[in-house]
Amino acid sequence: MKRKLRMGMVGGGIDAFIGSVHRIAARMDGLVELVCGTFSINPEISKESGEVLFVDPSRVYTTYQEMIEKESQLPEDVRMDFVTIVTPNFVHFDPARMALENGFNVVIEKPMTFTLEEAKQLKQIVEKTGLTLALTHTYSGYPMVKQAKAMVNENKLGKVRKVIVEYPQGWLSRLSEREGNAQAAWRTDPKRSGKSGAMGDIGTHAAHLAEYITGLKITEICADLNTMVEGRLLDDDGNVLIRFDNGANGVLIASQVAAGEENAIKIRVYGEKGGLEWIQEEPNSLYLKWLDEPKQIYRTGGAYLSNAAKHNTRIPAGHPEGLLEAFGNIYRNFILTVSAKLNGETPTPEMLDFPTVDDGVRGMAFIDNVVASSASNEKWTKFLV
Repeated sequence: MKRKLRMGMVGGGIDAFIGSVHRIAARMDGLVELVCGTFSINPEISKESGEVLFVDPSRVYTTYQEMIEKESQLPEDVRMDFVTIVTPNFVHFDPARMALENGFNVVIEKPMTFTLEEAKQLKQIVEKTGLTLALTHTYSGYPMVKQAKAMVNENKLGKVRKVIVEYPQGWLSRLSEREGNAQAAWRTDPKRSGKSGAMGDIGTHAAHLAEYITGLKITEICADLNTMVEGRLLDDDGNVLIRFDNGANGVLIASQVAAGEENAIKIRVYGEKGGLEWIQEEPNSLYLKWLDEPKQIYRTGGAYLSNAAKHNTRIPAGHPEGLLEAFGNIYRNFILTVSAKLNGETPTPEMLDFPTVDDGVRGMAFIDNVVASSASNEKWTKFLV
């Protein structure tokens, strides 16, 4: 099979923020074409979005149910190969379930579902169908995050002892959800976002990054969630003490009321022989700090980097690679995996390097456990999946 994969979308219309990011990322390597979509719950916005995106009007649908049903009836050489779901959290599970059950692969925004139970059901469907699901934990797509993971895996730092990961934002420092901010409105609404605000939205990114780079699993937590802005219905700030399965400990901070911050996710990992630091706002650099050697700076594009970092690097050294490229790396690896399967081939480890349904389950478990821990009088609570 030598062709582009055909993509459908649920959500992501011209009035949405993240939809255009997904489309740019999916098309970055010329491996995908957008062929259909139901871009908004508003039929007029969906129709207008289809026109702007040059989608055949007959394949701009009113609902995701209609889209999946009608696409599944089209010939194999016409219908979509996968669907990208970029709706609010409460409209994640059902379109993903229906797509998988009708033979379509899935790319989905995080958190993967509205509840942990839904996430577990989705995992069962993925395993039953043998199809591929990618979860857009974007930060794992950066080349220097891949390098950090490779160095920990190769025991360059020695046994990991300490992990500090933080994600401060300031955009919800005011009650923006009551000031006409649509993104704030659904993210702070428990009926649409779920049981957690900041921890569900960005804390899950931080937790995934910690587990991805270190290869460790969270086993116990001690969480404190806060709602700093009066009148808000969900947490907008939180701190979590963490224990990992190798005996290491850590600290996770997520706040959307850190006034003046943009998207300042940062991680530090310390082992017996040294530590590393990666900062999303300066993503081309990875800082290495050694017990008995001078500090080093690894840079994207260097010949000395790991195969994983090189595989996910697109341009020569010295040229910034940012969020769009990281998103693109998740899409490319997902697309290469799906294409390999369609060709009856075995995907390589590099192709398979993207967040999956298992990461989605752990993300939902993180939300549940953090909320339960914060409400508990116990200092430590077991991390249950």
